[in-house]
Amino acid sequence: MKLDSNYVCQSCGYVSTKWLGKCPNCSSWNSFLIETSDRAGEIISSPSEPVLLSEIPSNTMERIKTDINEFDRCLGGGIVRGSIVLIGGEPGIGKSTLALQISNLLDNLGFKVIYVSGEESQAQIRIRGERLEIKPRNLFILCETLWENIKNKIKEVKPDFLIFDSIQTIYSKNISSLPGTISQVREVTGKIFYLSKTENITSFLIGHITKDGSLAGPKSLEHLVDVVLYFEGEKYQNSRILRAAKNRFGPVSEIGLFNMEEKGLVPVQNLSEFFIQYKEERESGVAVFCALEGSRPLLLEIQALVTPSPYLGNPRRITLGLDYLRTSMIIAIIEKRMGLSFSGEDIFVNVAGGINIEEPSSDLALVSALISSKKNKPISPHTVFFGEIGLGGEVRPVRNSVARIKEAKSLGFKKIIFPHSNVSKDRIDGVEIHGIKKIKELINYI
Repeated sequence: MKLDSNYVCQSCGYVSTKWLGKCPNCSSWNSFLIETSDRAGEIISSPSEPVLLSEIPSNTMERIKTDINEFDRCLGGGIVRGSIVLIGGEPGIGKSTLALQISNLLDNLGFKVIYVSGEESQAQIRIRGERLEIKPRNLFILCETLWENIKNKIKEVKPDFLIFDSIQTIYSKNISSLPGTISQVREVTGKIFYLSKTENITSFLIGHITKDGSLAGPKSLEHLVDVVLYFEGEKYQNSRILRAAKNRFGPVSEIGLFNMEEKGLVPVQNLSEFFIQYKEERESGVAVFCALEGSRPLLLEIQALVTPSPYLGNPRRITLGLDYLRTSMIIAIIEKRMGLSFSGEDIFVNVAGGINIEEPSSDLALVSALISSKKNKPISPHTVFFGEIGLGGEVRPVRNSVARIKEAKSLGFKKIIFPHSNVSKDRIDGVEIHGIKKIKELINYI
């Protein structure tokens, strides 16, 4: 038996024949551990022949709906048979709760499910199940961490669905490194992938990550699985956001919103109403932005606070939910193109509800909130903003503006301020629209 020993970075998976203090790939310090694998271990492969694309049958994918609408939306309309779904997030965010709820719903649909737990005992899972008021009939609980033993039980039970909670606790005896190391996680996931595809078993992998996703686990497995879902939100608050980061069977960037209650995760049907709670009376520095998360328009509040700084030489710039560098760029554009100065003032920017915004169409709302706070003049509570801003102060067009306008109209907003280039083709009856070309024009609406 030939053993192969290498040093593996536990942050990114970089392999070296010798120990290194700093990883040359991800620049992590002291992240290398020696890992030994059995090169004569199980080799996962299957013969295949090239086939003409035109000769491949166009079978429609079988999707299974769980009746959790927000979860099904993130998956692209339901669970695809034989797929592998990775659910990642910080510890305590609600991944295990969601997994148990899904197991119960699949069991109620008549499917056989094995819930593999490497972190909790059977009694602990039973207690959580009673709290969630689930009544399973064909749900098997397997508390095991050795893959070879798990595989034998799978062959005995022959389930339709597998749930691993968590993937970092499962290990194979073919790898001598400890459970949770990047080599073990990849080895086990590769074997689950082969089993799922050959036996048409749908698998859910639960994985823990830090806020930056730098630890070995979900971030190193994204290329192996079919769907990647990430839980976001503060574990000390009730709201949870499930975001699709990868989906081979549907659109990416779809989100689902849940409330963590005593009986588990409850889907929130109207996301915009959840985030926009104070529509009639607003203070200065608050602008409503219509985002586009996947295919779903979503109204959010962008809040800004501009206040004299006690640190005259080094005023603070703090952002929550928006990119810090882009916010700094927007502040510089306002100073250059509108003649407003923020020197000697602290600036705090927040997206209400704890959601993170990545699309640049939030620029116009951010500028409006900053100017409103700077001048201490509230924005009309029935106004919505969206549009990208260039370095020259020009307001650039955005995609799917009709869907954004319709969402704003459905919630009672009457005035839309957005790029002038979108106006001619995106008119909606019953809504007052204003297209602007330069951010200087915002002064007329604030």
